[in-house]
Amino acid sequence: MDWLRQLPIGQYVDGSGGWLRQLDPRLKLAWTLAFLLTPILAGPIWRLALVALLLLITACSGLPPRLWARGAALLLALSLAVGALAAVLPAGALPAAALQRPPAELRLEPGKPQSPPPSSSGQAWELWRLGPLQVTRRSLELGISGGTLLFTLVHSANVMLLSTPPEQLVWAISWWMAPLGRLGVPVERLGFTLLLALRFLPLVQEELQNLLRALATRAVVLKRLGWRGALGLVLAIGERLLANVLLRAEQGADALVARGGRLLTPAVLHQAQGTAQPLNAAAVVGLLLLILLRWKVGDL
Repeated sequence: MDWLRQLPIGQYVDGSGGWLRQLDPRLKLAWTLAFLLTPILAGPIWRLALVALLLLITACSGLPPRLWARGAALLLALSLAVGALAAVLPAGALPAAALQRPPAELRLEPGKPQSPPPSSSGQAWELWRLGPLQVTRRSLELGISGGTLLFTLVHSANVMLLSTPPEQLVWAISWWMAPLGRLGVPVERLGFTLLLALRFLPLVQEELQNLLRALATRAVVLKRLGWRGALGLVLAIGERLLANVLLRAEQGADALVARGGRLLTPAVLHQAQGTAQPLNAAAVVGLLLLILLRWKVGDL
């Protein structure tokens, strides 16, 4: 029942190995945003290339494989399932294209004797069919878009959270949002709130694991309950999970107030660590190259 702890999703794991830990948190945040924003209005080749690049960076990051291998495999399987489901589902009919020339200008002339019949031009719209299931060019594009977006969204954020302490991440976000502070945006308060939210992620996973363990010890069989009983059980577990999380949050707030807690700025929470300047420079060059490639070949 400790499978949630074996999949450290959204949790920082302390360690000293790996070049990804030594990278500046501001650059890691910028690279994560690049993985999230560049797929917008991009072609399928660019989306697949981003998935391959993200897997390559993860494999060569120096992080222990036990931290990301199992989660990446499960996420990749889920992305493939979502992409395959989107590919076989109907994608909707395309509207009829407007005529470029009036029909009166079209003239059909008979071909010469023994000449081959005219061949169809263009690419086939339907790529694969098996009974009621079919894959068209539009549905295949939707499947690739859905699967790749799911993988890049979850895995890029997970890799950043695995290799970046919450204090450094909040400091990086506050550094990028510093110009908004001149407009009256409470950047420091938002950063401290984000830090508390990141701290509560392990508590939420622990509460969910405790509820699942309690359900397993009672040997509950969902098939015998029927769909109404199973739905009621799921809603009861969700209600109990929300109540426990809110109770934990209230206890944490009371403990913070009782100890004279006060709001600390992200600059105070940030502990500067030695970063390799050549590594940061290479990351900046790689990010600029990625943006340039997106502008040049991103539509393929």
